[in-house]
Amino acid sequence: MQLRFVGCGDAFGSGGRFNTCFHLTGDSTNLLIDCGASSLPALKRLEIARNDIELILITHFHGDHFAGLPFFLLDAQFSRRTKPLVIAGPAGIEMRLKQVMETLFENSSKTQQKFDLSVVSLEPEHPVRFGELTVTPYPVVHGESGGPFLGYRIEAEGRVVAYSADTEWTETLVPLAREADLFIAEAYTYDKVVKNHLSLTALQAHLDDIRPKRLVLTHMGDDMLSRLDALSHTAAHDGMSIDL
Repeated sequence: MQLRFVGCGDAFGSGGRFNTCFHLTGDSTNLLIDCGASSLPALKRLEIARNDIELILITHFHGDHFAGLPFFLLDAQFSRRTKPLVIAGPAGIEMRLKQVMETLFENSSKTQQKFDLSVVSLEPEHPVRFGELTVTPYPVVHGESGGPFLGYRIEAEGRVVAYSADTEWTETLVPLAREADLFIAEAYTYDKVVKNHLSLTALQAHLDDIRPKRLVLTHMGDDMLSRLDALSHTAAHDGMSIDL
C-alpha cells in the first residue's frame, strides 16, 4: 500500500502547503482522508485519478478538512463518474454536506448525480467495514464548532494507518495509534500550548505508550516549519509518498 500527502498544511496554508488531504491506495484500497478546500487542485496537480477513489473519510467540518467536497463532487459529476462513492464522517455529516454544497454552489445539493453516493455517519469507537478495510473512529478534542471530531485507525491489507486529526492531547490517541504501521500526527507547534491543537512536545511525551512503527508529522504551523532541519521525526510535505 501507499499513503500520499496530497496536502498537509494547516488552515492558513503555512509554508504554501495545501489543506489536509491524504490518499491511501493498495490492491483493494483507494480512499481519501479529509478533503480540505484546496484538495481538488492538489489532486489534479499530482495527477491522481479522482474517479477511482471509493471512500472519503472526514475527520471534522472545518473548511481545511471538509470544504473541498463540493468541488470534488461537482468535478465527479462533470467528468461523468460512474463508480459509487462513499463519504463517511462524524454525526451530522449529511446535513453539513448539504449546507456546504448550497453555500458554495446554489442548488448543487439537489442535483442527481450520475453515480451512487452514500453518506455515512460514524460513531466513536464503533468499527465499520468498507469493503475489505476496517475503520475505527476515535473521539478527539478540537473545540466545539465544527465537530464532532474524530481521528481514525484504518486497517487494510494487513497494515494499520492511524491519523490523529486536529486535536490537543487526549488519551484516546493511544489506542487509536498503538503500534500502527504509520501514525500521522498533528504537530501544530513545537512546544507552545495552543488550545485544541497538538504540540510536538506533548506528542513525544506519550510516544512510549503509542509505539508507532513509523511517525509522520503534519498540519504544522510556522513555528514547526522553521524547525524542520532540526526535527528527529519525519515531517510531511505535499506530494510525499510512503510505502507501507
